[in-house]
Amino acid sequence: MILLPDTGYIQVHAYASYARIPLQNVTVTVTANDGTAIAMRITDRSGRITPIPIPVPDRAESQTPNPPEIPFATVNLTARLQDYEQIFIENLQVFGDVTTNQDLPLVPLSELPESRSQSEQFDTPPQNL
Repeated sequence: MILLPDTGYIQVHAYASYARIPLQNVTVTVTANDGTAIAMRITDRSGRITPIPIPVPDRAESQTPNPPEIPFATVNLTARLQDYEQIFIENLQVFGDVTTNQDLPLVPLSELPESRSQSEQFDTPPQNL
């Protein structure tokens, strides 16, 4: 396992998609790209969690163009709440000394057409730094 010198954070805001009403008790799971569990949190009544610390490369690496290695860590995030569409985010980017704020607009299953999947997947392309 490679030890990374800095820390970034993930914060989420889970809400019912169209009304933007905060959702309590959403299970938020963060995993490494290899599937290793990093953290699990449950949203409070405001739809937020205690920020999740993520080991990341040194912040100085993100201050110059074309660094030798990517200056951020990538993780996967899953959000689940019974009777709502599941959200899966791949390659969420986390930088040193920065809080990555991730909105989680969960759609009630009752509002989805029967033919639609009950989960939504997002893949964040790498930044060109």
